[in-house]
Amino acid sequence: MDERQKTLLKEIVEGYIKEARPIGSKHLCDKFNLSSATIRNEMAYLEKLGYLEKNHISSGRIPSEEGYKYYVDNLMQPKELTGEDVLKLQTIFSNKDLVVSDAILKCLEIISDITNYTSISLGKESGESTLKQISIIPLDETHIVALVCTDKGMIKNKQFTIPETINLAEVVKTCEIINKMLVGTPIDMIAERLEYEIKPIISKQVKQYETIYDIFYNAFNDFVSSKENFHVVGQSKMLNQPEYSDSSEIKKLITKLEDEDTIRKIEKTDDKNISIYIGKDSEFDDNVTVIKTNYSYRGEKGTIAIVGPKRMEYAKVVGVLNILNQWLEEKGE
Repeated sequence: MDERQKTLLKEIVEGYIKEARPIGSKHLCDKFNLSSATIRNEMAYLEKLGYLEKNHISSGRIPSEEGYKYYVDNLMQPKELTGEDVLKLQTIFSNKDLVVSDAILKCLEIISDITNYTSISLGKESGESTLKQISIIPLDETHIVALVCTDKGMIKNKQFTIPETINLAEVVKTCEIINKMLVGTPIDMIAERLEYEIKPIISKQVKQYETIYDIFYNAFNDFVSSKENFHVVGQSKMLNQPEYSDSSEIKKLITKLEDEDTIRKIEKTDDKNISIYIGKDSEFDDNVTVIKTNYSYRGEKGTIAIVGPKRMEYAKVVGVLNILNQWLEEKGE
């Protein structure tokens, strides 16, 4: 492509992103002061290259999947955020009182508001994290909450039902033994030490130790050993996009956004700070774009992704993730 063709393609892509309507030759004639014959010839050439498609209900053109890819790789310039939006993100990562999970969740909410798309986090706590404390909170005579905290600020809880025959004082006593012996233990070693060090001790000091042991083992196994965090924010924002006016498309998209296994297809390994997957390349849905970045924040590593239509404001989304990466690098560790 020559420079004029590149300029025309950029105008068509950005015009369609903004208006959600096919771009006709008249608009381009007025914009670039070229004849309609010249514009039609150039558009036909771009279509031949596979970068444009004809719209079935008008004479205008829309970007193809390949057109979006060429635009992203060669023509797009990331958009700078407003000072207000930058301040919102800065405020989160400057707040040392926020635990990691809360900081990431608030970040997702702001990103979704700024971009008007769905934002997702797929996190895995670093194996370098250690146990800071486990606490037992009684709710009533048969229900307790086990609260686990790591040194990196990860806090998770799970509710358990205990048999009426179990003495709550013995549950608390077991908790004290675990804290005394396991605080500072790497998360990946918790299960092994519970089995070979803690269980023999409580078997001598606690009645019905098997049942009580299972409570703590399941607590760690379910929300510490797995170390996975999964959040989806702004699902409804996608429904405001004109691409999703059809009820069957809405149902299909919402089903995917609620399915963790489907969303985890987004979690790809690559070396880029920001990666863009358009249509089929997303492995999530042929009609969406996924833009993602990996993060490391206070010991937690994971992925933040933004999901939108292929007619996404690429420059704006990349601008948001550039700011996010900058602050995570400066404040994250």
